[in-house]
Amino acid sequence: MSLNKQHELAALIAAIDDVARQTLPAAEADRMATIFAAYFEEAEAADLKRAAAPDLYGAVMAHLDFGRVRQPGTARVRLYNPDLERHGWHSTHTVIEIVNDDMPFLIDSLAMLLARHNLALHLLVHPVLAVSRNAAGEAIDIRRGTDRSLPLESFIHAQIDRISDPAQLAALEAELNAVLKAIRATVSDEPQMRTELAGLRAELARRPGCEEEAAFLGWLGEGNFLLMGFCDYDLTERDGQDALRIIQESGLGILRDQGDKQFSESFSGLPESMKQRAREPQPLVLNKSQSLSRIHRSAHLDFIAVKKFDAAGQVVGERRLLGLYTARAYHASPKDIPILRQKIAEVVHLCDFVEGGYKAKTLNFVLETYPRDELFEIPVEALYDTALGLVNLQERPRVRLFARTDIFHRYVSCLVFLPRDSFNTELRVKVEQLLLKAFNGSACEFSVAVADANLARVHYIVTTQSATLPAYDADAIEADVARLARGWTDELRQQLVEAHGEEGGNHLFSQYQTAFPVAYRDEFSPRAAAPDVRKLETLTEAEPLAVKLYRPLSRTRGAASWHLKAFRLGEPVSLSRSLPVLENLGVSVQDEHPYRLVRADGTRLWINDFGLEVAADALENDAVRENLQDVLMAIHRGQSENDGFNRLAIACGLDWREITLVRALAKYLRQAGLTFSQQYVEQCVAGYPSITARLVALFHARLNPARANPAEAERLLAEIREALATVANLDEDRILNGFLTVVLAIRRTNYFQQKDGAVKPYMSFKLESHAIPFLPEPKPLFEIWVYGTRVEGVHLRGSKVARGGLRWSDRMEDFRTEVLGLVKAQMVKNSVIVPQGSKGGFVCKQLPPASDREAWLAEGVACYKTFISGLLDVTDNLVNGKIVPPVDVVRLDEDDPYLVVAADKGTASFSDIANGVSAEYGFWLGDAFASGGSQGYDHKKMGITARGAWESVKRHFRHLGRDIQREDFTVIGIGDMSGDVFGNGMLLSEHIRLIAAFDHRHIFIDPAPDAAVSFAERARLFALPRSSWADYNPELISAGGGVFPRSAKSIELSPQVRAWLKTERDSMAPLELIHAILKAEADLLYNGGIGTYIKASTETHADARDRANDGLRVDGCDLNVRVVGEGGNLGCTQRGRIEFARKGGLICTDAIDNSAGVDCSDHEVNIKILLGSVIQSGDMTLKQRNDLLAEMTDEVGQLVLRNNYLQT
Repeated sequence: MSLNKQHELAALIAAIDDVARQTLPAAEADRMATIFAAYFEEAEAADLKRAAAPDLYGAVMAHLDFGRVRQPGTARVRLYNPDLERHGWHSTHTVIEIVNDDMPFLIDSLAMLLARHNLALHLLVHPVLAVSRNAAGEAIDIRRGTDRSLPLESFIHAQIDRISDPAQLAALEAELNAVLKAIRATVSDEPQMRTELAGLRAELARRPGCEEEAAFLGWLGEGNFLLMGFCDYDLTERDGQDALRIIQESGLGILRDQGDKQFSESFSGLPESMKQRAREPQPLVLNKSQSLSRIHRSAHLDFIAVKKFDAAGQVVGERRLLGLYTARAYHASPKDIPILRQKIAEVVHLCDFVEGGYKAKTLNFVLETYPRDELFEIPVEALYDTALGLVNLQERPRVRLFARTDIFHRYVSCLVFLPRDSFNTELRVKVEQLLLKAFNGSACEFSVAVADANLARVHYIVTTQSATLPAYDADAIEADVARLARGWTDELRQQLVEAHGEEGGNHLFSQYQTAFPVAYRDEFSPRAAAPDVRKLETLTEAEPLAVKLYRPLSRTRGAASWHLKAFRLGEPVSLSRSLPVLENLGVSVQDEHPYRLVRADGTRLWINDFGLEVAADALENDAVRENLQDVLMAIHRGQSENDGFNRLAIACGLDWREITLVRALAKYLRQAGLTFSQQYVEQCVAGYPSITARLVALFHARLNPARANPAEAERLLAEIREALATVANLDEDRILNGFLTVVLAIRRTNYFQQKDGAVKPYMSFKLESHAIPFLPEPKPLFEIWVYGTRVEGVHLRGSKVARGGLRWSDRMEDFRTEVLGLVKAQMVKNSVIVPQGSKGGFVCKQLPPASDREAWLAEGVACYKTFISGLLDVTDNLVNGKIVPPVDVVRLDEDDPYLVVAADKGTASFSDIANGVSAEYGFWLGDAFASGGSQGYDHKKMGITARGAWESVKRHFRHLGRDIQREDFTVIGIGDMSGDVFGNGMLLSEHIRLIAAFDHRHIFIDPAPDAAVSFAERARLFALPRSSWADYNPELISAGGGVFPRSAKSIELSPQVRAWLKTERDSMAPLELIHAILKAEADLLYNGGIGTYIKASTETHADARDRANDGLRVDGCDLNVRVVGEGGNLGCTQRGRIEFARKGGLICTDAIDNSAGVDCSDHEVNIKILLGSVIQSGDMTLKQRNDLLAEMTDEVGQLVLRNNYLQT
C-alpha cells in the first residue's frame, strides 16, 4: 500500500475512533481503537470513503457483536439490510457477515458465488483476527492476526447489491453456508486425500506397464492438483446394468457427505454404451466432471479415476479424485508432465517432421501452447490430427474448428481459431450460440488466448443436454463459424465475389468496403447488401433511382410483411413525397429508415427502406410485385402520374402502361362530361377489379396488333356486361359503363407503338364520337384524344375532310368543352369552303412559372409537338397515291389520311413546329399540314383575323351612321398588344380611343386617351417582342389612369375612373374592376382574347363552361357599349349574344367576325395541295412554289376580306 493510501486509511480509522469515543467509555474506546486498526488494516481506503464514519463504526460493532459467540469448527453467516433504527447503522446495500476459522479459499469462493448470482460487490473487508474463546465459544480477547499465540479467525464483511426479498436472502445465505461447508471439508480432509493419492501412486507403480500413470499421480501430489474430493467405488450391477456403488465411509472432502446415496448418480445417468467404458482396462481415466467447482475457481472439476482390478485383471471398481489443476500445472511444460510427455512424443513420432525444421518447431509451439485441460484428456490419435491441422494453420491462417467429444458424450471440446483483428465479445458470443445449437448444448464455458499471431484461440466446452449428442458435420459448422468470423465487411467481399466473379467482386468491394453505415450493417446482412450493391451500380445521372420490393426474413422493426428499398444517387428519397406515392399504390408506410452511403470514389448514395403494410397475400404474386416496382419507376421517370389509379397494380394486377391506359380513359371521360371526381372514379375501378381487368383485356383483344382476337373480344364483352348487371350502385354503373363505351368507341390507338425500342411517353386514341351517347352535341365524326403526363389534348373533326386550328388552352378541367365550342363556330366559318370544320386544343400540365418565359414557352412547344405526334400516330399516310396505315395500329375504321391543322390561340407561331413534326413522320401533306408557317401565310403578319373582324365592326358603325376610320370612338378591349387578333385590331384605325383593356396579367385604364398618342404607343408595344401592358409608357396615360396587376389584392380608383365607372367606391379587387369595366360605357367592346365574358341573365356561369372567368363575366343586358366586335372565339354565349342584340346592341352571330383566319388557312392549304402534285411531277420546284405563294399574299388577303365583307 502506498504512503498516501496508508495516510488516507489512517484518517478513516481515526474518524471511526472519534465516533467510538463519543459513544463508548474511555477504557472501552481505547481497547476498540486497537481492534479498529486490526479490522481495517488491509481494507481499501477508496472503498471505505464511500461510507460515513458512523456507518463504518456501526458495521464494525455489528460484525464483532455477531461473531462474539462461535464454536470452533463452525461458521457463522448472516445476510441483512442494515437499518438505522433496528441495527444502529445504515447501508443502501445488503450486508454479508461471516465469522469462520481462518482457512484458504474463503474470499475467492465468496466472489464466485456472488458472480454466479450477478451480484455486484461494493465493499469487502476481510481481516484475519486472533481470537481467544472460552468453552462456551464466547470471545474473551481479540488481537491482530499477526499474534500467532491465539487461533486465527476470518471476519468477512461484504456489501452487495440490495436484496429486499427475505426468501432470496435466506436462499443465498443457505447457499453460502453450503460453500463454507465444502471449503471446510476440503481443507480438513486434504491430508487424508493426499495419503490416498500417495497410496494410489504406489499401487500403480507396482502394476506392470503403469509407470507413467504412477508418475502422473506423483506429479499431482507435488502441488499440481488441488484435491477437493475422494471416494472409492465398487463396479457392480443394479437392475441389470453396470453401477458404481459407493464404499461407505470412503468419501473425503466434497464427497464426504453424500447423504443416503449408495451409487454414483453421474455414472448411473450415462447411456449403457458409455457405462461399458468403466470395464475397459486402462488404469487411469482423465476427464472433466459435469459439476462446477464452488471452491477457489469457477470451472468444471477435473475428474481422475484410478481403476481397481481383481486377480484376473478384471476391473472391479475405481477410486475417484476430484479437484482442479493448479496454476503451476498450467505453466509447466507439457514435456515435463507425465502422460502428457508420452502423448507428445507419440505425436512427434507420427508427424515425422525433420528435426530442427520449420514444421518441427511449429509442432513444438502448437503442443506447448495447447490448452492444458484438453491436453490431459485428448487421445493421441485425435491430438495428432488436431496438431497437424494447427501446424498447417500457422502456415495459412484462417478460421478453423477442431471439435472433440468426450468419452461419455457429456460435452464437446471445441478449439476455434478466429481472426485476431475481428475478434471481440460479440463474435465470441455468436460463435458460442452457434456451437450450442449445433451440439444440442445446455451450457458453454470458454477461455481465450490471443497471442502475437494473426489468430485468436477460443476454447469452448459445450455441455450437452442429458449426454445426448446429435449427429453433426464439423466442416459445415466450421463454414458457419467462418461466415460469422469474416465479419460484415469480409462477408460482403465474399458475397460480391460469388455474385460478380473474383475480379468484378474485388473491384466492387474496393468501392463499397467502407460505404455502408453502421445502422445499415446492424439491420442487413452482407448477403442482403450484395444485391443492393448491384442496384446501386445501376444508378446514373440519367437514371438516379432504383427500387426493390422484398420480404424480410426477420421482422426486427415491427410487423411489416414487405419492405421497399429505394436506391438514390446524390440525394435521399423525400419521405414527404414518397408517402403519397406509396399510399396511392394501396399500401401504407409503417416505418422508414434512410441510410447514407459514400463510395470510395466519393459518390454519395442513399438507400431508403420502407416498411409496408399491405393486404394479406397482396404481393405474393411475382408479376404483381414486378408491376408495383415498374409503377414506381414510371412515376419517377415522369411516365406515369401519381394518383389513386396506381392501386390497380395490386387490385387488378395491371402493369404501369395498362394503369396509364385506364387513367387516360378516365381523363377523357372527365372531359366528355362525366361529373364524378377523379378520386371517386379511382375508387370505383379499384372496387371492381374483375371488371377493370376485363376492360383492359377487351382493349387488347380489339386493338393489340400482336393478339387482336374478335372472338376473344366478344367473349370478354359478354362477361363485362354480365358483371355490370350485378353493379348495384347507379353512379358506379355509369362510370364502368362509360369506360366500356369509350373502349368500344376506339377505332385506333398508338398504345402499341414504340419509338427507338421504347414505348411512347404518351397515348392517343381515335374515337368514333357518335358511338359515345353521352357526349354533348354537336358530336363530331371523329376525335383523337391524346394523353400524357405532360400534356392532354383533343382534336375534334366534323368530317373526313376538315381543318382548323389547335389551341393552347388554359382550361385544364374542360378544354374539350372549349374546343367543342370552337368546332361549333368553325362549322359556320367553313360554310363558304367545306361543310364541316375541326378544332383541337391541348393543355400543358407541368408548366414552369410564367416568370421564366423561355422555359414556359419551351414546355408549351414540347407539349404541342407531343400533341401533334399523337394525332399523326393514328392517321393514315399517302405514299405515291396509296394509303399506308400507321405501324402497330389496328384500324377499326376506313382509310383516313386527311389531317390538316392551323394556328390558334397560343400557337400563332407554331405552324413551322407542326410541319417539322409532319416532316419527321413523312406525312403526305408536307408543310400543307399546318398553315401559316414560314412558307405560308403568317396570320399575325397579315393581320388577317383582325382585319376580317374589323370588316364586321366597320359595318356595325356604318349602320349607326359613323365612320370609325375618320372619327374618334371609344373602345374597351380584351387582350394585349402582343397578341395577333387584339394587337392587329387595335391598329386598324387611328381614331381608336382605348379607355380600358385587360388580359390575364394586367388591367389597363386610360380615362381620357388621346387617339393619336395612344395609337403610336400601341404600335410600339405591338412591335416589341413579348410585350405586356406593363410596358406601356405611363407618361402617355391620361390623369387617373394606369396599369394594374391582376395579382393585386386591391386597386385604388381615381376620381376619373370612378366617374367613368359611375361608382362611389374608392377601390376594387381586380375581378370586380374588370366586371365593372365590361359594364362601362363605350362605343365598342373589342374581344381579342380568350374566354367567355358575356352570358345571358337567364344563364348560370356553369352554362358558359369557362370556370376561369366566372368571377368577371357579365350579362348581355348589362353591356353599355353600342357594338361588340369578336376577334376571338366564344367571347359570348349564344343566349348572351341574343340578349345584347335585343337590347339594341350590334353583334354578329357566332364565328362571323373571326372567320378570316380560317378562310386564309383554307386558301393556303388548298393551294399547297394543288401545287404539291405539280412539284411531285417535276414541273415546279419547292422554291418556285414558295415564291408563288408569297406573290399571292395580297390577293389571298383580298379574297378572304371580300368573304368577310359579304358575310356581314
